[in-house]
Amino acid sequence: MNNQKHSLKDKIIAPSTRDFYRQGRRIPGYRFFDFLHGYVYARWTYLYIGIGIGEHPIAKRLAPLIVKLSKWFGKQENSRVESKPKITLADTYHGKVIPLQAAHQLVSVKENINLPNLEKIVPYPLARDIILQNPDHIVVIDCPCRSARPNPCLPLDVCLIIGEPFASLVIEHHPQRSRWITSHEAQEILRQEDERGHVHHAFFKDAMLGRFYAICNCCSCCCGAMQAHKNGNPMLASSGYICQVDADLCIACGECNTACQFGALSLGNSSVQVNEAECMGCGVCISQCEQDALSLVHCADKGEPLEILNLFDVNSS
Repeated sequence: MNNQKHSLKDKIIAPSTRDFYRQGRRIPGYRFFDFLHGYVYARWTYLYIGIGIGEHPIAKRLAPLIVKLSKWFGKQENSRVESKPKITLADTYHGKVIPLQAAHQLVSVKENINLPNLEKIVPYPLARDIILQNPDHIVVIDCPCRSARPNPCLPLDVCLIIGEPFASLVIEHHPQRSRWITSHEAQEILRQEDERGHVHHAFFKDAMLGRFYAICNCCSCCCGAMQAHKNGNPMLASSGYICQVDADLCIACGECNTACQFGALSLGNSSVQVNEAECMGCGVCISQCEQDALSLVHCADKGEPLEILNLFDVNSS
């Protein structure tokens, strides 16, 4: 009888949804609106993102409503943090650029990690915690941004959802577009995407319990966040690094210039030039350089890197 009750209950409300709600309730100031927002985002991800980037057929019809809701939501958040700067869309949903090695670290964690309020790493007033529960629970899902485009970059299955309750939330609500993978498989996806010249971002969202939940592998032609960032909505934070050129090794072949997703490189007379203001320190150019003329160097003005092993060691000591 109890099994029948659980079966009926699971059909009405998925276990992952209940877990998502329970974890949200433990967060101070968490509201039912926050849960509802997160549920809608996770349950109808492709509709949510498709409308957000303007590719869904009903996007134009809903645009005025979306603008009104965004303004209303901004007022609600600003009323909760009166002593802080006004909240923008970028504060509620943003990505941190991470080089390949840092991305590998995030999908290789073997134990739970609690690193809250990383303002030096993720410079936004909202959604900046790394709280990994069951970090070995990894799901790959078809990229919502690519899936919405008429001629997307391939493959589609490149977005990694990491830890609970997020992995189960996605797998239960998108069984046709997602699957469980191992840490090794996740690392292989990251490696292949790096070879394709795509940028790794650790994504944070207020509606996803205000913390890190995914690594997306992004291209400027498909990624809504990269396009929004380029258009003046600062949704992406630098890795904390910038590209440095060894002029003695550079032959000005132009391969790195072509590969740069942020338009930060240009060809000079004898070597490539770096626009440090535009460089996000993703490291894509480095893997494209056969001369080993490029490297990443830490830049204090760009913030601190998101390197989970270093952060964990500091937090533990």
